[in-house]
Formats: sequence, structure tokens, C-alpha cells
Amino acid sequence: MTASTTELKKLNELLKKFRFAMLTTHTTDDKLTAVPLTVQETEFDGDLWFIIGKNALTVQHIAANPSVGVSFSSNDSWLSLAGNALVVEDLAKLKELWNPAVGAWFPEGPEDPNVTLLKVDAISGEYWDSPGGRVATLVSLVKSKVTGDAFEADNEKFDL
Repeated sequence: MTASTTELKKLNELLKKFRFAMLTTHTTDDKLTAVPLTVQETEFDGDLWFIIGKNALTVQHIAANPSVGVSFSSNDSWLSLAGNALVVEDLAKLKELWNPAVGAWFPEGPEDPNVTLLKVDAISGEYWDSPGGRVATLVSLVKSKVTGDAFEADNEKFDL
């Protein structure tokens, strides 16, 4: 099933909560490995943009197998996306997404020949969200422990 407008709205609400992601790729010997990346931009359909070094092992992994997983976590929300990653050479887009924090990793700026864009085209996902924020999450966890009932959280799987 393709995500409804409501599901896309929820996905975008969740994505705004997260600054960092763990990107999981397949190594050349088909083991899974994850690296932390900063989300530079999200698109309404769940696609994600990252800035990465061209010589990163992650780029090599994606060249061999573009199938990736992206996970996010906060105190009261969790999101997992599956998709296909691709390296995008687009200096204008790179400059648009550039910020001082990225400059700490790439001090030569967006014109650095080793810097590039990584786009993840999300194809499916699942989220868990505890409505009401951190306090409500704590209350639900305590309630679950005391009553033996399952933890209460929104959970939804979707295709994009």
C-alpha cells in the first residue's frame, strides 16, 4: 500500500524531530554496517539528503549495493526507512545544503573535490511514536511495568 497523505504528514512530523541518522549499508562481503550522518534535508515523500566524503567506505558500499536502511531515535519516537541510495554530483544543491557544521568535516567548503551528496530514495518505513512527548512516554513505561500491559505507542508501516 502506498502511503496516504496522513501517513506522509506523520512521517514529515517525525523527520523534523531528528537531526542525526544511522545509515546502514552492505559491505563488500555483504555484512551490515551503520554510520552516523547528519540529515541535511528531507523531502515530503521521505527522501533524505546527506553530505558525505567521496572516499568514505559508505560510498563504496552503495556503489556495490544501493539498498540501505536509515534509522532514527529520540526519547519518544523511532523511525526506520528502507530505500536506495545514490551519490549525486550537484554543486548547486551542495551549496544550498551547506552549513557551518558541515564545514567542520570539510574545511575546504562545498568546492572540496572530496565532498558529495548522498540521496536516499525511501521506499518503505515503519515508525513508533509515543504521543504526548517525553513525560507521556515515561508515564506509559511506568504504567506498563505496574500493570503488565504492553507499552502504548503509535506504530505504522508504510510504503512510499
